[in-house]
Amino acid sequence: MSEEKKSKKKGKKDSQLVIRINGEDRDRFVSLCDELDTSAAREIRRFIKEFIAANNEGGH
Repeated sequence: MSEEKKSKKKGKKDSQLVIRINGEDRDRFVSLCDELDTSAAREIRRFIKEFIAANNEGGH
């Protein structure tokens, strides 16, 4: 299997995270993401990756 295929499988999106937030906050967030030509999911994934990197003390 090529390295490209391996890296794609490693980053495969195979899980969901369900959160409950205020509807007005959700609508404002989605609207702002649209204005910035991005998606809510992309920005939440980015936040999660940055949060993990900033707080990953034990390497897990």
